[in-house]
Amino acid sequence: MTKLRRLGATDLRIAPLVLGGNVFGWTADKATSFAVLDAFVAGGGTMIDTADVYSAWVPGHKGGESETIIGEWLKASGKRDKVQIATKVGMLPGEGGEKLAPTRIAAAVEESLKRLGTDRIDLYFAHQDDDAVPQEDVLAAFGKLIDAGKIRALGASNFHARRLKSANDAAKARGLPHYHVLQPEYNLVSRHKFEGELQDYCVEHNIGVVSFYGLANGFLTGKYRSPADYGKSAVRGPRMAAYFEGKGGQVLAAMDKVAAETGATLAQIALAWLRSQPSITAPIASATSVAQLEELLGSMEVELSTAQLDALTDAGA
Repeated sequence: MTKLRRLGATDLRIAPLVLGGNVFGWTADKATSFAVLDAFVAGGGTMIDTADVYSAWVPGHKGGESETIIGEWLKASGKRDKVQIATKVGMLPGEGGEKLAPTRIAAAVEESLKRLGTDRIDLYFAHQDDDAVPQEDVLAAFGKLIDAGKIRALGASNFHARRLKSANDAAKARGLPHYHVLQPEYNLVSRHKFEGELQDYCVEHNIGVVSFYGLANGFLTGKYRSPADYGKSAVRGPRMAAYFEGKGGQVLAAMDKVAAETGATLAQIALAWLRSQPSITAPIASATSVAQLEELLGSMEVELSTAQLDALTDAGA
């Protein structure tokens, strides 16, 4: 049975892998999405992460596609009480304005609840910072939703350390809800956005972290070994050059060694490394097939030795 982890100072206890919902309604159709969601719950998964803006970047989409599919699955499966739903506001303009305007937050949560077909959101993220709105006004808007029982816990995504600290300082001074969860970009080949001041702050203040891009757009699966491999994906291939220009080759070599020692796949090793880092409650990863999902679930059982963890860390340092 999967051992659950408490998510920071919230009352949420989650499995050490969060299922990313960005692909639902985009690269995973409805039937595939349902199958992946069913397999995730069957495999011990608990938290599903999405956003109102998924997948507005696709021609013909307007946002809300992922939430809609998750809502249809919740209704069809009857599994609402078996999962925690995390979604976000701040990147999809609409009724009430843009970003984190209080009027936009109030309207956006109702839109998300309707698409999800639920009366509550377990974890609601500010998807990006908005320096045009006083932070206390943003937090007060979220506080109204908590008081109304529409959201249970509050998180911040894509926040810098200074702004996360100032937001929580404002919350403390005014008796407003705090950001108890952070969602940053973090993986073995992209560490600078989180390590250092931001990670230290999360450790000190018991802020739970669910990191995204855990597999670095697929680079850490080992699928891309040279520029000749970029053509394997029209969407992700062009992003691989940046990883090779950095220390990506060294990291893959270190991962290959750990894979030979453990029998784990590279994707499982990348996620297991993340799970072992200070303040990380669970990495987020998405799947476009049940086979991919089952491989990701296997990461929850991979335990790396201190020497293996250190070797992986040093390779990308």
